[in-house]
Formats: sequence, C-alpha cells, structure tokens
Amino acid sequence: MQTVNARVAALRQWMAGKGIAAFITPSTDPHQGEYVPNHWKAREWISGFTGSAGTAVVTTTHAALWTDNRYFLQAAEQLAGTEYTLMKIGIEGTPSIGQWLSSSLVGTAVGIDAKCWSLAAIDELRKELSVGGIELQDVGDPYTEIWPDRPTLPRNAVEIQPLEYAGESATSKIARIREAAPEGLLISALDEVAWTLNLRGSDVDYNPVFVSYLHIAPTTATLYINAEKLPPAVQSYLAGEGIAIAPYEEAPLHLRRDETPVRLMKCMKNETEIQGYRSCMLRDGIAMVQWMKWVIPAVQAGGQTELSLAKKLESFRAEQPLFRGLSFESIMGYGPHAAIVHYEPTPETDIPVEPHGLLLIDSGGQYQDGTTDITRTIPLGPLTDTERQDYTLVLRGFIDIGRAVFPRGTYGSQLDVLARSAMWQYGTNYLHGTGHGVGSFLNVHEGPHQFRMNYMPTPLLPGMTITDEPGIYIAHSHGVRHENTMLVIPHSEGRTFGPYYTFEHLTLCPILTSAIVREMLTQEEADWLNQYHQTVYDRLSPHLDAEHRQWLHDATQPI
Repeated sequence: MQTVNARVAALRQWMAGKGIAAFITPSTDPHQGEYVPNHWKAREWISGFTGSAGTAVVTTTHAALWTDNRYFLQAAEQLAGTEYTLMKIGIEGTPSIGQWLSSSLVGTAVGIDAKCWSLAAIDELRKELSVGGIELQDVGDPYTEIWPDRPTLPRNAVEIQPLEYAGESATSKIARIREAAPEGLLISALDEVAWTLNLRGSDVDYNPVFVSYLHIAPTTATLYINAEKLPPAVQSYLAGEGIAIAPYEEAPLHLRRDETPVRLMKCMKNETEIQGYRSCMLRDGIAMVQWMKWVIPAVQAGGQTELSLAKKLESFRAEQPLFRGLSFESIMGYGPHAAIVHYEPTPETDIPVEPHGLLLIDSGGQYQDGTTDITRTIPLGPLTDTERQDYTLVLRGFIDIGRAVFPRGTYGSQLDVLARSAMWQYGTNYLHGTGHGVGSFLNVHEGPHQFRMNYMPTPLLPGMTITDEPGIYIAHSHGVRHENTMLVIPHSEGRTFGPYYTFEHLTLCPILTSAIVREMLTQEEADWLNQYHQTVYDRLSPHLDAEHRQWLHDATQPI
C-alpha cells in the first residue's frame, strides 16, 4: 500500500506533466456534497486525513491541509509523519489557501478539477491568486491516473419514497421549482435531486441519496443517471411523473448553479414530514432510553469500550420500526477522546470506558419517516469540579437558545450568542457552529439556515428543523455537548413587527442531572429543563415496559 508521501510524489509527477506548480484537492465531489461516495474521497486518499471537511494543497516542494476546529486534534494525529502542515481555519495567523500560495508561487499556475468546485469558490480563489500573478487552471482529475484501485462510481439501486412520508408529489414540487426558476436549472446537489423526485438511494454512507443530476426545463425534466440503478418500478414511476432518463455522463454541467430554489423549499418541512419527525423522534427516544439505562451498569461491570457502546446503541435503534440505518458514524468519545469534536472510534483508537468521568455520544438514525441527530453527555461516576462546571455551562447554553422567542426575519447567527453567553462569563468558548438543519430521511446536515457566529443571512421560518448543540472541549481532558433537534414554530402575534417564533424540541430524551451544578442555573433555566423532562416522560413512558418506565421516571425528576 502506498504511503501518503508516495502518493504526494505521484501527484507531483502528474503536476509536472501538466505544467502546474500546485494542485488543490477539496473534500467535495461534482455534486458539492459534504459526504461523498468513496470514488470521490480523493482528499482523504492524498492526505490520509479522514475528516469530512478539509482541503489538501500540494506544491512542488510543500504540502498543507486546511480544516476547521472540529478536526484539529484528529488532523494533527493523522498528518503526523507526512509532508503535510496543518492549517487551522479560523485561528489567527492562518493564511487562506490563496494567500499561502500567493506568498510562495509567483507567476505560475495552480490546478484544480473544476467539476468539484462551486462557481463562487472558483471566483474567490482566482481573485486571491491574481494578487501573486498566479493563473488558476482547470486541469481535470489527476486521481483517474494516479490512484490505483480507485473505487468505481456506486451502482446501488434507487427506491421510491412513498407519498405517505414525503407529503407532496414530485409533480407538485417540479411545478413549484418552475415557478421559482422559469428559465430552467440543473440540480446537482444529491439531496435536492432525491427530495424533488421523492426517491432515495444508498450511494453515500449514512445519506440516502444517489449519484445523478436533474435538469428541469420549462416543459421537460430529465434525470441523468446510470440506468442500471433504476429498477422497473422506479422507471415506471418516473415515466408517470413525466421524468425522462438520460446517461449520467451527458448531464449539461454548464447549466450548474451554486444556489437553487430547491434548497430552501426542501428545508421547509410540510405537515406530513413534521409528523414523521415526531414519530421517528419518539422511536429514537425509546432506543436512547434503553441504551442510557443499560450503559452505566454495563460500564461499572467492566469490559466495555467506545466501539462496544456504539454498537449497542445501534442495536437498540435497529429494533425500532422503519429504521434504515445510522444518519452518521456515531461519535462515542470517552474522557480525552470527547475533546476531539468529531471523534469516531476505530479499532485502532478504541479505548476501555471506565466508571468515572464523562462519555460523549453524538449519534442519529435514518428512519423512513425522518432523520434524527442527538447528543448526550453521560456522567459515568465521580467527576471533577471542572467537569461538572462545564457540563452545566453547556446545559445553560443549550437551554437558553432552545427556549428563545424571536421576531420574524431573525437569522440563526443573531441567536447564536444565547448559546455562548454563559460560558463566555467563564472565559471559554467553542469554535464550531451551534446548529444545522436536518433533512427528512435525507442528509443529517441541511442548509442554508444555521446557528453560528459567522453571519448567515437566512431567516428562521416555521417548518425548518435545526439542531441546538453547544459544547466545551478541553484538550486531553474531557468534552461536553448537549444536542436536540428542534422545529421552528409560531409563538405569537407580536405587539410590534409581525409574528414571533420559537422552537418545539422534537428530540425526546432525558439529560442526566447528576452532573449539574444547580446553583449555576437560573430559575428560568431549571423550570425549562423540568418542563422538558415532564414532556419526555409523558411522551415516552406509555411505550416503555415497567422497568424502563421507572428508570425514565427517576431520570426526569425535577431539579
């Protein structure tokens, strides 16, 4: 097997043949996905870094990888022993890719595979490189030549998402898209194609999508896909919806757009999808209660590891109706591993879990009627004062943003401070976003609405689902995160400036109270938590046996 440095050398040899001084490999694919089929995991192959977000840059003499704070610790470990320098995005003094290249490459050319870039990203990079007189060239995909045994494009079958879960026909959705884009458009985002056509697939791990493009013209619609992926029933369905089929390679890529109206349409859930969320969250909550009741005694008995705990939770979820798999690789971090924001245990990193300290579990399920995403931090036994303080500070931020009331037109970036203000008073912060949209039996990460410090000009509107997940991470010690998935709902007609909105917490799962420093909570925060726990008990207890019902009763007692 080639080492990372040998792969870099192969890329440099290819670059020499193209006459370029650098090549940039992003994490994305031609569909601009956050998670991509194995065929397009070129950034992972060329760098050895397995996180979902990062960009590798190789010059004739240097190599560097840019990633965000979720992956700083992971990237540092995985890049050790390679030529790569870790570039920490968002940290003062870290140059952008364009700045870094402009400072060392003067009057030369930089190559990209333009299919894997958005138009906006290309324009921004070209402007930065022009400062150093550097030309940006589309040189195609080097990995077709230098990546031995590169995985082929997936050939998995596509299936129909029934109307009883989708809530709106493909014909209706296409009509709405034509109203918003009467000139026509090419939809390249895989979750947008799947949503529009009420189809699902399995081409990307954890995301029920399929590799394709959809061209919607004023009077026609064409799905560009390898036809072998379409069973007869799906072909008949598409014909009935007026959708033509053409080879994937024939998609008119020159019609791509960075933004489509589908993105916003998809995140505004209809009533059928909302009811699906409520139903799947109840079943997911049952699985979480079963696991939470089991986990502390299991750890006390000994013999448990991060991987064994993750597998046990998946087994509880798999017992629930309509379960279709995980919505992402479970993040199960014990002790210092919980400080790695997106730590995913592997056989190489797996460690025993002991009856003390904190265990962070961020996980979710794909169900036919919805997608779940939940984080709980589990006190396994004796804790330090710092661990208890951080547990409570994160809880305060979680509650304060989760009970917000706000006027129409409010952006997630305007509410983000609510999740951070308590911990700021203690001189701590986190660098990742506070929340993201969630798909309906689709990608667990959905935009454009978010909670984050950066300016994100998308208003929060009724029908949007969004997570609430602040955290604190102390390197080599511990990490804490609490997360629910929420629905934006109407609150009241304001005295001024129109309607006001708030959140319905869709996630139904207790937050263990043994680690809370009660005097750090305001009375309003304690009251909110008590009411939430009463709701959790009322909704879940009728579906539990006596043993689990008693455990939940004890776990949801008022503080």
